[in-house]
Amino acid sequence: MIDWTILAPAAFFAGMVDAVVGGGGLIQIPVLLSQFPQTAIPILFGTNKVSSIAGTGAALWRYARSVRIPWAVVLPATVAALLGAWGGAALVAWLPRETMRPLVIVMMIAVALYTFMKKDLGQQVTRVIDGRDRWKGALFGGVIGVYDGFFGPGTGSFLIFGFVRLFGMDFVQGSASAKVINFATNLSAIAFFASHGPILWQVGLIMAVCNLAGSWMGTHLALKHGAGFIRKAFLGVVVVLIAKQLADLLG
Repeated sequence: MIDWTILAPAAFFAGMVDAVVGGGGLIQIPVLLSQFPQTAIPILFGTNKVSSIAGTGAALWRYARSVRIPWAVVLPATVAALLGAWGGAALVAWLPRETMRPLVIVMMIAVALYTFMKKDLGQQVTRVIDGRDRWKGALFGGVIGVYDGFFGPGTGSFLIFGFVRLFGMDFVQGSASAKVINFATNLSAIAFFASHGPILWQVGLIMAVCNLAGSWMGTHLALKHGAGFIRKAFLGVVVVLIAKQLADLLG
């Protein structure tokens, strides 16, 4: 028996958090695993993506109407991320995923400390993006794509931090830009999971409605309260990610 009093609020909250700084999977996947303990992991991952892409798409649409997305950087980064994700997934055959965990924890701690110490980081746009940044964007997107395909946790946070630190965006513009890549990689993941096995479409679509509603709320808060609000939410999600990865490593 599906307990929608747990699944629906989880999808809503995941959409709200994901719209601001990413990390919705941290909420949805554990809930799906607890609700469907006998269901294969790939089926639940595919179902999670069906729910997530609705919220990501809604957030992207709202951001795009209010925030100037620097497509000269974002489009090459998106294409490279899709290719990189395929390459990252292929790496699993050669290296165990767990080899990444200690490095990822160190990277996340470094990101959190840097963001905390640099109070002005991402509070305003610091430079104009031009055509010369497209190759840097492609390289950045490719690296993030490989990481996402191979390991995954914290991809949204790394995207936002990279856009802010490397390209001088503020946190609002960085979050909006990250949604483009998130949407593309989610769509690719759904295509992969759907072609390799069943997906709980009814569950995923109902959760998608809740996720979309949460995304609308999260995007509204982000646009209303600006870069300072997103910075605080970003730090909160990164701290949770660090704690989660440490628990998995030590457990």
